[in-house]
Amino acid sequence: MDRSATSPSALTGAVRGNGDAVFATIVRCSAVLILLGLGGMVAVMAWGARGAFGRFGLGFLFDKAWNPVTQHFGAAAPMFGTLVTSLLAIAMAVPLAFGIAVWLTEIASSRIAGVIGTLIQLLAAVPSIIFGMWGFAVLVPFMAHYVEPMAAHTLGRLPVVGTLFRGAPYGTGFLTGGMILAVMITPFISAVMRDVFLSMPAVLKESAYGLGMTRWEVVRRIILPWSRTSVVGGIMLGLGRALGETMAITFVIGNANHIGWSLFSPGNTIASLIALEFPESAVGSLKFSSLMAVGFLLMLISLGTLVCSRLLLRSKAAGR
Repeated sequence: MDRSATSPSALTGAVRGNGDAVFATIVRCSAVLILLGLGGMVAVMAWGARGAFGRFGLGFLFDKAWNPVTQHFGAAAPMFGTLVTSLLAIAMAVPLAFGIAVWLTEIASSRIAGVIGTLIQLLAAVPSIIFGMWGFAVLVPFMAHYVEPMAAHTLGRLPVVGTLFRGAPYGTGFLTGGMILAVMITPFISAVMRDVFLSMPAVLKESAYGLGMTRWEVVRRIILPWSRTSVVGGIMLGLGRALGETMAITFVIGNANHIGWSLFSPGNTIASLIALEFPESAVGSLKFSSLMAVGFLLMLISLGTLVCSRLLLRSKAAGR
């Protein structure tokens, strides 16, 4: 009779192999559940939107009317407001985030950079509704009494461009909404830029300084060309956050389904429209389906933006 015993090392290897197999199965199931959840959300939104698209067709995308009384709905006004406020936020946040990242990585001492960097990251943890309350209580009156009248008196007199700065200074509108979003997304964009700048090989910058380049020349000719793909990815990541912001923008944009060429005009975004109208819509109604349709459009836009940003960041990481 063969009474040979299995060695302890063999038993350990068997247990380790079983543990690895169980862990791999759990991880795969988790990934599949996430994909199924995302696909389920897209399917539910698309199914809920079928009534609006069936009634209005592709004209739903270009119709600016939103009238629950006449049951006439269109997505043009909230889509316009979403794009305008998001682009304004990017235009204001990117230069500020770039300046913060350059200062933290190239100018400030390591101790000061650590403290300021932590404070900027804490700004990203502030709930969006707090930004909205601050914007409504502080920024809106300041814009109505000082910024918008001054801009209308100066920039409003310019040809062509002056159209953007004409109108009644309500304080609420596209410009104020863009400013709130800019404050909210600046920490995200600056954090990405800072990490990218810090990951750059020091020998490249040291060689440039050794050749007599100034700090600005090093940033413009060395750092930016090397990191532009990741910087664009970070900007698109901030854009994705701005597109889907709800509560903060609801407080300050004016919530009017209106397309106006003045930045002072009150408007609406897809997220704020859904937040205000969805609780008052009956399930299965045309209004409910129209809200699901604009939500579906917002989901597609946001997912597309985030996928592009991730691909840009991944391509830069793979190219190092």
